[in-house]
Amino acid sequence: MRPAEELTGLPEHVRRLVAAAADLPLQHRHGRPSASARRSAVLILLGEGPAGPDVLLIEKSPHLRSHAGQPAFPGGGADPGDDYPVGTALREAEEEAGIDPAGVRVLVTLPELFLGPSDNLVVPVVGWWDDPRDVTVGDPREVARVARVPLAELVEPANRFRVRHPSGYVGPAFGVADMVVWGFTAGLLDAVLEAAGLNRPWDQRDVRPLELLPAGPLESTPDDEPLDDDLADRAAPTVADDAGQPGTARTVPGR
Repeated sequence: MRPAEELTGLPEHVRRLVAAAADLPLQHRHGRPSASARRSAVLILLGEGPAGPDVLLIEKSPHLRSHAGQPAFPGGGADPGDDYPVGTALREAEEEAGIDPAGVRVLVTLPELFLGPSDNLVVPVVGWWDDPRDVTVGDPREVARVARVPLAELVEPANRFRVRHPSGYVGPAFGVADMVVWGFTAGLLDAVLEAAGLNRPWDQRDVRPLELLPAGPLESTPDDEPLDDDLADRAAPTVADDAGQPGTARTVPGR
């Protein structure tokens, strides 16, 4: 936990998130990361935007070979010389969304998440945007657009539903900023909002096909329907389940 003075000026929902970081309400998956797992990090960048508290999301370029067009947190694999995971998350955010690392107050790292099928070990890094600037697309070959999404839109029940992939995978989703946020990104967002004390009840019976998302709810899906977790991992590189190692959140020394 960061000293109280280092949280001065932060909104209450951010304080709650930092306090609950070690017990983030993510689904647990048994098994430990492999020795060959690639180290990766994502930045959950919170701030005070024109429409109130918000979080930064990117939309992947439609021209990528994998994960084309998918919403995600800025992030990626560690490079040699990175101060992993914080340095990795900040570097990727700068490259993908033009975020100046000097304007970000890093608050805490969340428990590392292992994506078995893609063999990635992902550490979410939570930051507060002390010096917010206009967001820009860093590399258009990788990122189609960048959006500051108000938290009020994310917790609006009308924007919450579940999606069904043709393979049978069913998982939480958000319909915000002209994007359908699903997979690990949606799961991590849901856990962050819950830990921050912001989540509101929503209709989990509202299940929509992932490839075609009409405005209204579709036929309900039983909660006990089997899910294809491997597909979720392959489909969303920044989405993962807790690797089953509670208590691994750690605070970050002041920058």
